[in-house]
Amino acid sequence: MKFPDEPDSLCTLSIIEPIVQEVFELDCQSKLEEDLLDNLEIEDKETKVFHVARISKKNFTVGQKVLLQHSKLKFLPGKLRSRWLGPHVITKIFANGAVEIQSLKTNNTFKVNDHQLKEYRKGFQTEPVEIMDLEDPIL
Repeated sequence: MKFPDEPDSLCTLSIIEPIVQEVFELDCQSKLEEDLLDNLEIEDKETKVFHVARISKKNFTVGQKVLLQHSKLKFLPGKLRSRWLGPHVITKIFANGAVEIQSLKTNNTFKVNDHQLKEYRKGFQTEPVEIMDLEDPIL
């Protein structure tokens, strides 16, 4: 039987020291992982706040003309096709962000989310252009 005070016993520092070192490294690694997770959560919150602040709030009124986003757009057949349908007229606004619109062409009414709408702006008015005839310069 070997006693602990003997140099080759199981309780010597040569056996205990690597175990203590490994436990210490695992503890440090778990602390680093916790710090990384905390930093990720903070970054996610900051990113969300940044993006929410950049979302523009749309204020629509009943009777306003709007354009509806064409959600079933096929990209290949007509690349230059407009992504907006309309104009439509808003007939009712609901509290949850839904909007009831009526088509001016077909008079059909349907509900859509307000994120699919944008304000309709008429094209700018052009004034008649004066036509000037150019003459040959006099020498």
